[in-house]
This record gives sequence, C-alpha cells and structure tokens, in this order.
Amino acid sequence: MNKPYKPQSILPILANVGISISDLKKNPSAAIDAAKGQQVAILNRNKAVAYIVSPEVWDHIIDVFDDMKLAREIEDLLNEDPESTIEVSLDDL
Repeated sequence: MNKPYKPQSILPILANVGISISDLKKNPSAAIDAAKGQQVAILNRNKAVAYIVSPEVWDHIIDVFDDMKLAREIEDLLNEDPESTIEVSLDDL
C-alpha cells in the first residue's frame, strides 16, 4: 500500500533576495556587491541554508541580543531581592 504524500514543510526565506549556493561559489564578491547591503538568503535545493547580512545589520543584531541579556540580568536581580527596590517617578528623575 502506498504511503500518503507528505509535502516538505514550507519554510520562510527571511530575505528579499536569494542566491543558490553554486552561484555564490562561482563569485562570492560579485554576489555580495549585488546585494547592496540587503540580507541575502543562500539557497541549497531551494531551501535557505544560510544568510549573508551587512555589517550594520549584524551590529544591530548583536546590540539587540546584548539588550536582551542585560534586561534578563536586571530582571534576575530584581527577583532576587524585591524589597531592595525603590519606586521612583519619572518626574523625580
């Protein structure tokens, strides 16, 4: 008996442009130049396997992760000893 057809999961490509991995191998510099600072999905058999991002985007990503880490650390500190917190209004600042 035949198994029912089960399509592969549809995965999003989180970039406006894409390039096949074989085209990228031919001339990586040209691919990066053609991207003009946009995020580029690198595709293997029409599935995104990696992304190229500009240094500015990478810096932003790192900043967001650092902010998230700092927020978690602050939250942990506040949860350790809630009695030590002092409420302050914005007007007082």
